[in-house]
Amino acid sequence: MVFTVVRRTAETRGVQLEVEADGRRLDLLFLWHSISRMRRWRLPEARVIQTLLFPEEVLYGHRGRFIAHRRYGKHLVRAVYSYEDDLPVLVTVYYPFSERYFEGGNHYADQILS
Repeated sequence: MVFTVVRRTAETRGVQLEVEADGRRLDLLFLWHSISRMRRWRLPEARVIQTLLFPEEVLYGHRGRFIAHRRYGKHLVRAVYSYEDDLPVLVTVYYPFSERYFEGGNHYADQILS
């Protein structure tokens, strides 16, 4: 579960991150809205990246999106993402109580690091 942010580039729609994890390099796009939500919930970027790359479960969302979950104490990071071509795009993120959304883990509708 170790990763490194190799490069970050400001884009029109957000920030593109190049991340190295499990011996692979991949890009992630964090939309400006998701960055705003991270600030609102005081979520460190590293925690959101860990949730996306190493989730406990991933559920189907609306409009072809996926929802990655990772628990931290009584809460969980709920990261909503989609794909543009092969690029994972973080749409939004929030930090609710885990009892509301967590379905038990080990269910993966998708995995960014497959």
